[in-house]
Amino acid sequence: MKDEYDFSNATRGAVVDSTGKTCITIFLDDDILATFREQAAQSGKGYQTLINEALRAGLSPESAPLTVEMLRKVLHEELHVA
Repeated sequence: MKDEYDFSNATRGAVVDSTGKTCITIFLDDDILATFREQAAQSGKGYQTLINEALRAGLSPESAPLTVEMLRKVLHEELHVA
């Protein structure tokens, strides 16, 4: 090991190119994490991959919960057609 290193020509920034993923720290309830780990063991996927898939699915419009207003709108449209 050298006593001194010359960083005068060094550049700041990430050492590795971005892969489209970011490492973060997140706090999850123990039971949630245990469930994802169990599912990961059964599916052969990593638990972090399953958490990412669940978050992505939760953001998609088709996964939005059915509300009373939406149900009324659909029924009204269907009854109007019939």
